[in-house]
Amino acid sequence: MKIIERTLAFVGLLSLSALFIYALQDAPTDENFEKMLINDYNVYALQIPDDLNFAGEPMPLKDPDIYERMDKELLVNTYWQSNGLLMFKRAKKYFPIIEPILEKHGIPEDFKYLAVIESGLTNAVSPAGATGVWQIMPATGRENGLEVNDNVDERYNLEKATEVACKYLKKSKQDLGSWTLAAAAYNAGNAGVSRRMKEQNVSSYYDLLLGEETGRYLFRIVALKEILSNPDKYGFNFREKDLYNTIPTYQVKVDSTVTDFTKFAEKYGINYKVLKLHNPWLRDRHLVNKSRKIYTIDIPEKGYYN
Repeated sequence: MKIIERTLAFVGLLSLSALFIYALQDAPTDENFEKMLINDYNVYALQIPDDLNFAGEPMPLKDPDIYERMDKELLVNTYWQSNGLLMFKRAKKYFPIIEPILEKHGIPEDFKYLAVIESGLTNAVSPAGATGVWQIMPATGRENGLEVNDNVDERYNLEKATEVACKYLKKSKQDLGSWTLAAAAYNAGNAGVSRRMKEQNVSSYYDLLLGEETGRYLFRIVALKEILSNPDKYGFNFREKDLYNTIPTYQVKVDSTVTDFTKFAEKYGINYKVLKLHNPWLRDRHLVNKSRKIYTIDIPEKGYYN
C-alpha cells in the first residue's frame, strides 16, 4: 500500500508540475518568462505542411526528393535556434523597410525571405565580393545606378539595394517565366539557370539537378518563410519588446565635400559610430564630392543614443 500511495503521490506531483508548466507557456508574462527558459527543450520530427509555396507557386511535396529536401531545411533552420531568434529580431527592424519597396515594384512579399537567407539581414560581404543585405556584386550595382567605390558604396544602402534587387528579379521573372526560377537565378544568374533548363530539358526549378547552393536555395527560403510566419508552431518564444526596432531618422541633404564626418556628426548631436550605423554606405571618414552630387544622410532623432 505504501508503494502505491507513494506512486500516486508522485503521479500527482507530476500532474501539478505539468499544469504549472502549461500555465507558464500559456501566459508568457515578464514575471514568468525566465522560468520558461528552464528545462524547456525538446527535439521533434516536424510535420511538413501540405500547402507550402513560394510566391503563390506550389511546392510539389508529393515528390519524395522534394519532400526530403524541404524536411532537411525545415529541421536545420528550426533547430538552429540562436540564428532563428536573431532572424525574428532583425525582421521586425528591416522588413518594414523592404516590404513597401517590393510592393511598389510588384514583387511578391515572399522575396523578403530571400534577403534573410542571402545575408541574415546584415551588411555581409561574401568571398566573391557580393555586399549588403541583398548581396549585390559591384558590377550589378553599377549597372543599376548605384555608386560603388572606396568612398561611397550604395550597396550598403538598404532602400537603394532593395530597388536594385527588385529590378533584377523582375527581369528574371520575365526571362525565365516563374518567380521560383527568378529566385533561383538570384543565386545562380539568369544565364546559368536558363542553360541548365535547356541542358536537362525541364521547365521547373524542382525538376532541375543543380549544385549544392542553388539546389538548396528555394528550400531554405521557404523554410525561413514558414518558421518566421509561425513562431509558436516551431518553438520560438519571445515578447514584442525582445525584438529590434527601426530607429526614426530625419534626412540631411549634402551637396558638397565633407572633410571630417566626426565633426559632421557632432553638429547633429551624435558621434561618428552612430552616423555610420545609420549610413553604412559612407565608406570613409570623409566624403569626396567634386561633382556636387546630392547625398541624403540619415540622422537619428534625438533621445535614442543619449
